[in-house]
Amino acid sequence: MSLTSIEICAGAGGQALGLEQAGFGHVNLVEIEPPACATLRLNRPEWFVTEGDVRSFSALHLTGVDLVAGGVPCPPFSVAGKQLGHQDDRDLFPEAIRLVDECRPRAVMLENVRGLLDAVFADYRTTIIRNLAKLGYVAEWRLLNASDFGVPQLRPRVIFVALRKDLAHHFAWPEPNRHSAPTVGEALGDLMAARGWRGVERWKEMACDIAPTLVGGSKKHGGPDLGPTRAKRAWASLGVDGMGIADDVPERDFVGMPRLTTRMTARLQGFPDDWQFSGKKTAAYRQIGNAFPPPVAKAVGEQIKQALVSAARKRMKRA
Repeated sequence: MSLTSIEICAGAGGQALGLEQAGFGHVNLVEIEPPACATLRLNRPEWFVTEGDVRSFSALHLTGVDLVAGGVPCPPFSVAGKQLGHQDDRDLFPEAIRLVDECRPRAVMLENVRGLLDAVFADYRTTIIRNLAKLGYVAEWRLLNASDFGVPQLRPRVIFVALRKDLAHHFAWPEPNRHSAPTVGEALGDLMAARGWRGVERWKEMACDIAPTLVGGSKKHGGPDLGPTRAKRAWASLGVDGMGIADDVPERDFVGMPRLTTRMTARLQGFPDDWQFSGKKTAAYRQIGNAFPPPVAKAVGEQIKQALVSAARKRMKRA
């Protein structure tokens, strides 16, 4: 069964890649940042990428698409910001609902930060659910940890899934993997050893847990680093210098705590090694830091696909 999707705020393609792996073909990806658009085109030349503000994008010509997906900006709900919610001009949930109204997909999947579940946004979440209910959808929020789906990083994210009323009972949230996610040492050991670093085995023993949530993807940061002081301490406990991103892996006689490269951070986000990022180091890391881990998107996407396919099969049997 061929399934189609529209994705807004597509970024570097983490969600798009995961949904592709789940069986969705993208008819349009909307993204405002030029380096991220270049990344999408670099990796998937066949994808149709609309470079621009989603507020100027219309989905009226895409009626009949199966899924509207996206990772709408997180600053309005992040505890690292002022949590202004709907008062923040970066809040794009209303735009997502507008697009749903325009093209009436069978399903919706939106991702955001954990802060969206804070009590201060209870009324806001209810409003979104009610607005979608008026359009004929049953919606639900769920907090998922990336590490439950094989990603070597905690990264809690709120996932919003809505399906048309006649399809909603077919959907079930994905179950966590039975096997634990790899540790930072297990995930990055081969990359750290690529230039013959003699201290890699000792480092792997120290890097014996999953990574803290990658941060630093905001333009407000002066350059690529692994976040505020508390985050840097967490990285240091794993033997990683969080003060910046390295240009290359440690040399043979390197002494001290290594820094991560952009390729390493991408692997910690669940990107495959062949996924390339356009732009210089800071631009590339911002794309990675803002990404939605592909394995999580795939897991949720597979459940949405299963719901849509199950509903279609049931209709065929009735016919």
